[in-house]
Amino acid sequence: MELIHGTTQKASKLAPEDFITDMPDIIITNILDRLPIQDAMRTSILARNWRFRWTLLSQLVFDRDFFDLLETQDEDNPFIVISRIILRLKGAIVKFDLTIDDLLHYEYLTNEDINNLILILSRKGIRDLTIMNWRGIQLEFPTHLFSRLELKHLKLRNFYFNMPPTFHGFPNLLSLDLYVDFKKKFELGEFFTRCPLVENLAMDDLWEMEKVKLDGIAKLENLKALSLRFNDLDDDETTSSGTIFELLNSLPKLEELELDFEECQLTKGGANKSLSTVFPSLKVLKLSRISLDNGVMFSFAFELIRSCPNLLFLQISAYNWVCIMLLVLKSRVYFCI
Repeated sequence: MELIHGTTQKASKLAPEDFITDMPDIIITNILDRLPIQDAMRTSILARNWRFRWTLLSQLVFDRDFFDLLETQDEDNPFIVISRIILRLKGAIVKFDLTIDDLLHYEYLTNEDINNLILILSRKGIRDLTIMNWRGIQLEFPTHLFSRLELKHLKLRNFYFNMPPTFHGFPNLLSLDLYVDFKKKFELGEFFTRCPLVENLAMDDLWEMEKVKLDGIAKLENLKALSLRFNDLDDDETTSSGTIFELLNSLPKLEELELDFEECQLTKGGANKSLSTVFPSLKVLKLSRISLDNGVMFSFAFELIRSCPNLLFLQISAYNWVCIMLLVLKSRVYFCI
């Protein structure tokens, strides 16, 4: 009996320790957050004490791979599945990323689905929210999110929404990426004054210039990165080079600027750019779909480049020429394709 007991004790000492299972929850959560959601949930079969470890997830990414998996399992409504997953999670959801692809099961998606989803997320302390709607149908963005003061990053595509009267701002918002339609009367400048910490702003298709004015963007005094895509060919109002220079003058901290002039009739109107104007903080400049045979646009690009003495990276793509120029000014290396 003593021999058997001794052998058992020796074997137990040689058994490998389970370092992963004994890790603190915060480390396991960090590991699970780096896995695709479907793989994180599969860890429940590793061992009995791993059955519910996936409920520690704090970051959720629902992409095409996830919906392809649901497709093989004949799920009726994938958004019901997503809601159930969220409700099973134990802690706050730091990041939520949803891609709505028109090629999958999205005939089930309704405004009510989005409303329920945002309602659940708003109760989970969401800080980073991305919903990319690639369908041809716009969705209404619910107002529940406007009460979430802890939100830091917001990215939306193909939605329309109204700012509720009770909205007092996102005091902690750092980045904002919008491809949206503003219904009814909407003052973008007023919206920005309620988001004082925004450092990164991207707005796609500024086609409703009466609602989205550049002087509204000027209210973001802490802005460090700005990306705008103009598309005002069918509008009565066109974008002027003077207005753009006025905007840049009001953003002293701006370090990165990307301007896309797709179908934009840039004019020379507006305030004249002073020859003494410089943008010393600007280090990265990207100009897309520039019409180089347009004198106004060519002159604007030339003056803008000349006004950036500390520029480190410059990229220009022509709208009507197959031409991309990349200049890394710091090392004097030039590429032309």
